[in-house]
Order: sequence, then C-alpha cells, then structure tokens
Amino acid sequence: MISRQAKPEINKRVYDRLTQETARVVVSLSRQRAYLLLGEEVAIDTPISSGKSRGMTPTGSFKVQQKNPDHRSNIYGNYVDGRGRIVRSGVSVRIDSAPSGTTFSGAPMRWFCRFNGAIGMHVGILPGYPASHGCVRLPAEIAPLIYQKVMLGTPVEVRD
Repeated sequence: MISRQAKPEINKRVYDRLTQETARVVVSLSRQRAYLLLGEEVAIDTPISSGKSRGMTPTGSFKVQQKNPDHRSNIYGNYVDGRGRIVRSGVSVRIDSAPSGTTFSGAPMRWFCRFNGAIGMHVGILPGYPASHGCVRLPAEIAPLIYQKVMLGTPVEVRD
C-alpha cells in the first residue's frame, strides 16, 4: 500500500515537443504512477489510483479508443430525484436497485480517455493507493494535459 505519493512532475521542455502523433502512455500499477512519454523521455510523471483489486486494471498493451472531455459513467454514480437531489450515492447499476421515483446520474469522468473496454484514464480521487473500479484516476490538473497530447490510437501500456 502506498501512503504518500510524490506530486506530479511536468518536464516542460519535453511536453512542449510532444505531439499527438509521438505521445505514448505507460501506467505502472506497482508504483501507482503514469508517464506521458516522447520516446523514452518523460513529459509527465504523475500519481494515479488504479483498480482496488488485482486484475481490475488489466495489464497489457492497448490504444486510446475514445476521448470525451465530459464523460459520465453509465455504471457508477447516484440515484437522484426529480429535482436532481441525491437519494442514494455511490451506486452501481449492476448491483443497486433504483429507489422509486429516482433516475441514475452517472459519476463524472472528466478528460476521459478509454483504452480497454470500459477502462480509461480520467480525473479522480487519489487516496494514495489503488481504489478505483478499474480506471486509472488522474489528478485534476494533469488529466487535461494528457488529454491534449493523446489521440485515438495512442499506445497505452499498463504494467504490473
């Protein structure tokens, strides 16, 4: 378990030379870090929070399949009443039944970059250890920087 994560580091010299065509992402599950790379040069080194159980964030080589700056989960979120007030929070539509008179409101996943089925990178809470349902959570100030530099087809490698 990681108790204290080093802050994000941006190498502006490398970041400024990086293009969507030359970018690649490496995620280290054991280090709870993600790296935006130009070749072997690190443009961004950032803390993450990955899947809370082994295998929830699958390892392997993937490619960015979808980008959406304002994505919302269709699985995790809250049940809200007709006025938008939360009736039941932190639900999974796969497990939790909707209380009468409510609708589902998906959890926000800003700067979402899907790379493997439902798994992607997006803004999220970083408690210092793996805590997500499988996605790679990024700091709010870093996610838009990565989003700007990747495109559909950008390689994403997830390592143990």
